[in-house]
Amino acid sequence: MESTSLTALAESQLLAAREASSGRAAVTVYGGREHRLRQTLVALRAGERLGEHDAPDEATLQVIEGEVAVHAGAETWRGGVGDHLVLPPQRHDLEALTDAAVLLTVAN
Repeated sequence: MESTSLTALAESQLLAAREASSGRAAVTVYGGREHRLRQTLVALRAGERLGEHDAPDEATLQVIEGEVAVHAGAETWRGGVGDHLVLPPQRHDLEALTDAAVLLTVAN
């Protein structure tokens, strides 16, 4: 069994995001080509966005640190620490309202 501190990982990725010219950093926590489930911790500086993109079949976000907004068309969903968001099935983007780290879980 493997164990990962998401809090510690979020802190290290936020440090990397703050220093990156893109304002973001990410690391795979679990998964890859040999797995049906993939979990990625994504860190974003306040004001940064992951541009609009197609939705995977099934995906969720768990907010580990900060506040985020998911935009899909005219709708917006906000999440803060501890919130779990089911991503909409249409094109969407992710905005960091504050420095934020989320755990993205995608089922392939």
